[in-house]
Amino acid sequence: MSEPIKEITALSELGEFALIERLTANIPHYHKSTIKGVGDDAAVLQYGDKCQVITTDMLMEGIHFNLVYTPMKHLGYKAAIANFSDVYAMNALPRQLVVSIAVSQKFSVQALDEFYGGLRHACEEYEVDLVGGDTSSSMTGFAISITVIGEADKEKVTYRSTAKETDLICVTGDLGAAYLGLQVLERENKIFFDSKGGQPRLDNYNYVLQRQLKPEARKEIIDFFAKNDVVPTSMIDISDGLSSELLHICKQSDAGCSLYQQRIPIHEQTKEVASEFGMEPLICALNGGEDYELLFTVPLDKYTIIASRSDIAIIGHITHKSEGCNFVTELGQQIPLVAQGWSAYNE
Repeated sequence: MSEPIKEITALSELGEFALIERLTANIPHYHKSTIKGVGDDAAVLQYGDKCQVITTDMLMEGIHFNLVYTPMKHLGYKAAIANFSDVYAMNALPRQLVVSIAVSQKFSVQALDEFYGGLRHACEEYEVDLVGGDTSSSMTGFAISITVIGEADKEKVTYRSTAKETDLICVTGDLGAAYLGLQVLERENKIFFDSKGGQPRLDNYNYVLQRQLKPEARKEIIDFFAKNDVVPTSMIDISDGLSSELLHICKQSDAGCSLYQQRIPIHEQTKEVASEFGMEPLICALNGGEDYELLFTVPLDKYTIIASRSDIAIIGHITHKSEGCNFVTELGQQIPLVAQGWSAYNE
């Protein structure tokens, strides 16, 4: 008697976040030192008065980066920054970095020197120790796995799940530029191959290209919080798009939100490049990703402190769950906020 055919589900049907939820559901913790496991920007372990904050990230050639237009040194720097940003999103400071790579024979020793040069530069800029790792051969391409260990006082660690009703929703910097930088690189890459060697035109895109190829993590914001005795009620870094990240906070905090169109910060060059591509800058800001800015919430009584910084925008507020998650247009129309950020499983 034949066994019934098992149902097969494609990864693209779930997407990254639903897949993580499925694979990690109901994982038990056996140690009191495990304060936070899966479900935030980093895991949190407590030893004494301090908490260790641990995050890891994997990058695959052809999925997360294209070496045709990504210099190896920039790749090393960006790979480190992405992980530093996750630690800052926990209101912690990164201290150590471990890196493992799998590399094929198409790469030279000098190319790997460039990659590690970028890693070392990031560690120098952010005062992080590169303490180890591993190397392996690869049948095709380049794979990178980075783990960063951070540190924070227990009472200052910030999670995604603790936003409160009436809290202000705030974001650092500006949004959408990294996505537009990627569009420029992809366009010029296509022109190069279609024309069999045509030179790329990159002169007027410095800001968006820098945001894509050499982003920075927002250490100065964590220093600002510490100096002004501010502990956000929730925080997350923007790697997959503003809408996705805000919905993560609302879902895990069991809350709703109102996000205001006119308050979302967008750089002038982002607007110009979006227009060139026939795109709406707002959509790039909401869904583009790789900005590595910090999205956080604070109580109303912190308004004056937060508003004192020109590089922080107050873009909305947390509401009761029953009100839902809404995007409020310039005309006052409320539209349900939808996550349309990038997913590796839809490529």
